[in-house]
Amino acid sequence: MRGDEKRVVDAFVAWLQENGWTADTEVNFVDVCARRGDERLYAEAKGRTAAIGLDVDTLYGQLLRRMADAGAGARYAVVVPTAAIPAALRVPAWVRQRLDIDVYEVDDAGRVHPRQ
Repeated sequence: MRGDEKRVVDAFVAWLQENGWTADTEVNFVDVCARRGDERLYAEAKGRTAAIGLDVDTLYGQLLRRMADAGAGARYAVVVPTAAIPAALRVPAWVRQRLDIDVYEVDDAGRVHPRQ
């Protein structure tokens, strides 16, 4: 499990770049900061852990506390491995929608899947 967050971040950054984003890691207050035209995406990531539910709750708290861009075109993201998807989706879709938070899954093969 150690080092899994790096795997998740690296896969997500590669996916963003393949989809026309410019992405950097560990910028200001988030794990990933990406731009594509007028769009901005700020993401917090977690890898596999022993207490994934608690760690995903912590991830949401970190993301909420660090939301600094209220401008049009800004979105936020939770990026987690497949094992953490049930925990990430415990936050109701309507809450995530109001807060402009997207959920992305990184599977064991390193493929990224946007989730609803």
